[in-house]
Amino acid sequence: MPKSRIIQSVDFNNKPIWFRAINSIWRQTYSFGTEIKLEKDNLIKAARANTGLNDFGKQFWDEPLDRMLDSINNEAQLHPLGRFISKKRLVNLLSVRLRAEDYFKKHPEIIEQPLYPVMVIIGLQRTGTTKLHRMMASDPNTRALLSWEALNPAPMDGDIKSGDERIKMARMSEKALKIMSPGFFAIHPVEHLAPEEDVLLLDYTFLSTTPEATMHVPSYATWLENTDQSHGYEYAVKLMKLLQWQRPAKQWVLKTPHHLEFLDLAEKYFNNVQFIWTHRNVYEAIPSFLSMVAFARVLFSNKVDPNVVGTHWVKKIGYMLSKALDYREKNNHVEKFIDVSYEELVEDSMGVMKNIYRRRNLDFTADLKRTFEITEQTNPKGKYGQHIYKLDDFGINEDDIDKHTKEYQLFQKKQNIN
Repeated sequence: MPKSRIIQSVDFNNKPIWFRAINSIWRQTYSFGTEIKLEKDNLIKAARANTGLNDFGKQFWDEPLDRMLDSINNEAQLHPLGRFISKKRLVNLLSVRLRAEDYFKKHPEIIEQPLYPVMVIIGLQRTGTTKLHRMMASDPNTRALLSWEALNPAPMDGDIKSGDERIKMARMSEKALKIMSPGFFAIHPVEHLAPEEDVLLLDYTFLSTTPEATMHVPSYATWLENTDQSHGYEYAVKLMKLLQWQRPAKQWVLKTPHHLEFLDLAEKYFNNVQFIWTHRNVYEAIPSFLSMVAFARVLFSNKVDPNVVGTHWVKKIGYMLSKALDYREKNNHVEKFIDVSYEELVEDSMGVMKNIYRRRNLDFTADLKRTFEITEQTNPKGKYGQHIYKLDDFGINEDDIDKHTKEYQLFQKKQNIN
């Protein structure tokens, strides 16, 4: 494999020359008033101007946005391009809220329809969740959240069925990410037509771990852990209904580690939920994810300390796992959990798929098997490059991981999964 196709975790700060140049020149012009301000009133004003709409709905809760902006402005140390990207993203989130509310009022049947049964892949990051998600999403009867839908779940004028305008915007975002950080795709490909994590639906209530993964926002992260997330899940379901109204199917398959922390809410708000928990050796999964975080954060800040990333996320991952295990033990929902080993998924993916469908009482036909095989073949490991990572790149060792994941590792041994 050519050297250019090998992505190492220590390479996260190797930004393109043009990226560095723009940031440097832009920062030098701050004295002329060119710094982008991230202020709630201005963001809301921009979203209303973009859409020509004013109503965010009775459920709109602005404290999460206030908390996030305070943390971003005082802790994240964004570079100019990071501020530019953040403003564009925040204005779009608010614009989607406005468009979605407009559709809910014009089409009350959207909210009145039942939510499809939901299968949720909840494994830790880098445990084969993307591979499994893409295979399951290729079932014609299954509805996944596609990347372009995650960026814009509410239709724009004239694209309710086709999504043409939103697809075009997502394609541009994909190209921009490849240009800014080609190495990121070797870790986590973000293709505009492919399934994406539904944690992005929680972004529309500003109750999401997305900022935590892409920026240094410790005060917001702490506030989020101690805040009721019901509002986020309730609104995510509304957006899912809006999406299935546009593109119907029979069932949903979602994927995000975020739900590990909130399995009680996932069960409460998702219809007929089935949890599919992927598992992998934590000494392999965690440094791979830390590398992904570092590659994501440099898109927003020049002040990315891999040791800070490691310390924060090892503790956070341990917290998420503890919450999930506690829920699983207290509720004893054996039938609600399907455990999948990363090694088994790699070595016998069709066996894994067959077992999932058997557990869900779904038909696993020869045609469906062939569909899964084609999906797997078109998304091989290393499609965008080989990802190399090490624990000590982030100032941590196995003892640090053991400190926060001991309970989970015991669970893995007990269940004979890894």
